Amino acid sequence: MESKNRWQLSGPDRRPDLPFIAMSKIERQIRSDSAEAAVRAAQNAAEGPLEPPGHVTIPVEARPFWDALVRNRPRHRWNDADLATAAMLARAQYDADRLAREIDAEGDVIGDRLNPKHVLVDKLGRRIVTLSRLLHVHPEATTGRARDQGNELALEREAEADHDPLIPTLRVVK
Repeated sequence: MESKNRWQLSGPDRRPDLPFIAMSKIERQIRSDSAEAAVRAAQNAAEGPLEPPGHVTIPVEARPFWDALVRNRPRHRWNDADLATAAMLARAQYDADRLAREIDAEGDVIGDRLNPKHVLVDKLGRRIVTLSRLLHVHPEATTGRARDQGNELALEREAEADHDPLIPTLRVVK
């Protein structure tokens, strides 16, 4: 008599092993200090700025937010679904900025009530935070943990304090 493991299905009871579609295009991670990473970075830079997918429209006014956003992640790490979400984030950032400017022009209080646009700015702010986390372009993802940044900031301040006007240093030329 053949024993059968009741936890392991066999024969007609077993589901077929179908490859998972989303996993079919997995790339191996490459070291960021390798020649391969340098080549990929050069190729990404040569392709120019990322454009939104064809099915997504971004207002001209929201374009600076889009450009800043898509530069926060390597070009080859973006897919069409992420780019569509990034377009929503860019629009939300633009709308929040526009409403904040309108509040500045109209004032915080209209009559005896708080400007109702404050509620919209607050909701947009929460949407911006949520979408940033979803896309992994929030500050911790792009620059690291706040406690680690403290050391970098201390080194930067120390370098500023050590400046000697008689010794030439590197400067930004505009």
